[in-house]
Order: sequence, then structure tokens, then C-alpha cells
Amino acid sequence: MTQYQELEERLNYSFQNKQLIIEALTHKSYKKPYNNERLEFLGDAVLDLIVGEFLFKKFPNSDEGILSKTRASLVNENGFTLIAKRINLGKYLYLSIAEDNNRGREKSSLLSNAFEAIIGAIYIEAGLEIVKDIVISLLNETHAKIDLQSLSRDYKTALQELTQSSHGITPTYELLRSYGPDHQKEFEIAIILHGDTIATAQGKSKKEAQQKAAQIALEKLK
Repeated sequence: MTQYQELEERLNYSFQNKQLIIEALTHKSYKKPYNNERLEFLGDAVLDLIVGEFLFKKFPNSDEGILSKTRASLVNENGFTLIAKRINLGKYLYLSIAEDNNRGREKSSLLSNAFEAIIGAIYIEAGLEIVKDIVISLLNETHAKIDLQSLSRDYKTALQELTQSSHGITPTYELLRSYGPDHQKEFEIAIILHGDTIATAQGKSKKEAQQKAAQIALEKLK
């Protein structure tokens, strides 16, 4: 059994064009004439559409704002990394030795991007209906309960309410560092309460990093 055949069984989908799945699993560090970045771009758009339609039908009485927040909580690096880990996607990636040694198979960014690329590849070969079934199945397996209250939750607001009631103050957010090229910046944010750092997190935007840090802080304080 080849590396990608094992993954196909986890996805419950067998590629006719094996080059598509190989390309979807190939990180740019592997130094081939191809990599998964174009398929990642396509998969991102496909996932936006599928999850948007899924939520539209599942919650017929919810307004656009709530649906947008809920989709954003599913269609992001964290959400896709959870799915990628569930299907053990890191095991199947084609990486350079250096990237592999640098624990690339566990990196959220690589796992999330590869998952998007896999979805893009299935969409190209099988079309929207087939890939939709696969995505919704993976969503339901990964998220035991898809409900608006938990998925659309604004962690910053929740943390502010909690600290105001229990400590009498609200936390402050401090940018620790930003790094990476302009088109792929990463930000690290710390949450300060009573002069102590209670949580840190990284994200592709300051807002994303703040929300991640707030979620971590909530878990700790509760």
C-alpha cells in the first residue's frame, strides 16, 4: 500500500489521477516542479462555499452576522488543523528533510494548507457534490456538536465579562512580536491581567491571535 492509498481510505475517496493527491501532499520545501499552494488556494474557496451552504441550511432562522461568525470559526487554520489531525494528514506529507526535522508534520499551518489542497484536488476531479459529502462528514466527525452558541462565540467578549465580574478589571492585549514576509505575517499576542501574562497565542492577524489567546485564557480561568 502506498502512502497516499492509506489516506484515501481515511477520506473514503480514491483518486483516479494519483498525481493530484501527490501534488496536494507536496510542500514547497520538497523542491519538486509542483507543490500544493495552487490547490490550497482553490480548496480554501471550495470550503468557504460548502461550509457556508451547510450552515445556511442547518440554521434557517439565523441572520448573516451569526452565520458569518460561525463559518469563520470552522473555516480557519485551527478548524482545518483539527480535521487534518483526525485523519493523520501529517504522516502523508512530502516535506524536505529540514522541514521534517523541524516538526513540520505537526505544524498547524502546514496541516491546514494541506487539508485545503486535498479538498481542492477532490473538487477538481470529482466535482462539488462528492467533495461536499466528504467535507460535511469530516466536519461532523471532528465537531461532536455544531451549534451556533459555541461556534459563534466571541472569546474576547466572554473573557472581558468573566474578568470584570471575578477580578473587577478587564485584561489588556500586548503584541509580543510579528514576523514573516508581508504576505504571510504571523502575530504573537499576550493577555495581561493584574500585571501577569495569563495566555499567549499566534495568528495570521492580530485579531485572530487575540481570539486564540482569549480562548486559552478562558479555559485557564474557568
